[in-house]
Amino acid sequence: MSAHPSVALDKPAGAAIADKQQAALSKTMRNQRIQDFFFHKITFLFAASVLLALVGIIISLAIGAAPAFKEFGASFISTVEWDPVEDKFGALIAIWGTLATSLIALAVAFPISFGIALFLTEICPVWLRRPMGTAVELLAGVPSIIYGMWGLFVFAPLFADHVQPLLKSTLGQLPVIGQLFQGPTMGIGILTAGLILAVMIIPFISSVMRDVFEIVPTVLKESAYGLGCTKWEVVRKVVLPYTRNGVVGGVMLGLGRALGETMAVTFVIGNAHELSWSLFSAGNSISSTLANEFAEAASPLHVSSLFALALILFAITFVVLSAAKLMLAGMSRKEGTK
Repeated sequence: MSAHPSVALDKPAGAAIADKQQAALSKTMRNQRIQDFFFHKITFLFAASVLLALVGIIISLAIGAAPAFKEFGASFISTVEWDPVEDKFGALIAIWGTLATSLIALAVAFPISFGIALFLTEICPVWLRRPMGTAVELLAGVPSIIYGMWGLFVFAPLFADHVQPLLKSTLGQLPVIGQLFQGPTMGIGILTAGLILAVMIIPFISSVMRDVFEIVPTVLKESAYGLGCTKWEVVRKVVLPYTRNGVVGGVMLGLGRALGETMAVTFVIGNAHELSWSLFSAGNSISSTLANEFAEAASPLHVSSLFALALILFAITFVVLSAAKLMLAGMSRKEGTK
């Protein structure tokens, strides 16, 4: 008889504890939902701010460039003349200088960067790998103006005295491409600017390539070696297919740096509004034109033309990155069909 009253008393106490636990759990879940809501909205705001900034840049460039395109029309892109005195402007010289220097830089930097990354990940002794990798990464931290000063005062004189005469006497005598290596050997010009850009983007491309090469699973490479593959075959048939997206990303990073580089190019390109087939001749790029003339632009049409150049540079960069994305998407689709 004595057990029944205690059971009757325990049931309300247990129910009260369960109710408290349920209330605490409900409160915790409610707090978590509130935290998730604010976390989602804040992170969305961060992501949207980048898009809004991009849209704002495009709109400001378009508004600033509108008078120039209204005055000159689409011929602004294909016009060679750039005369601030007569208020006649064209973008062809700056576009040619930008594309030529960037392509030269990429053509020189890509194989060198690939060799650096391949050596550091596949061939280099372990004791040497870290100091060499650190040295390559330190090059990426050198300010661009230092590269420009080195290019103007050290590289350009040596290039004019030794390399340009050699190129002129050899490649300059060939029937088709010889025009690219003719003209006075002054040391500064399109080719010099492209080579300085190559030195600048090598650390970026090689660092990205090295990082993506290191993520290849060791078992894949060891399996290939076990089948009798050489190092080159392992790189070509295992490492590159596995890291293709990262390699393309590194190349695009370097190309984007080359397209937008300002100070180093301004030092060595010659800053002349002249159009020539010779890579030895002085020229101009979009970024160097903006750096040299934006502070001194007097007429509204001159300022608007500089805004138009900036908008064209933005469009070139956008097209290059979009082409890279489409190329990667196409390669992914082809892989899916195999």
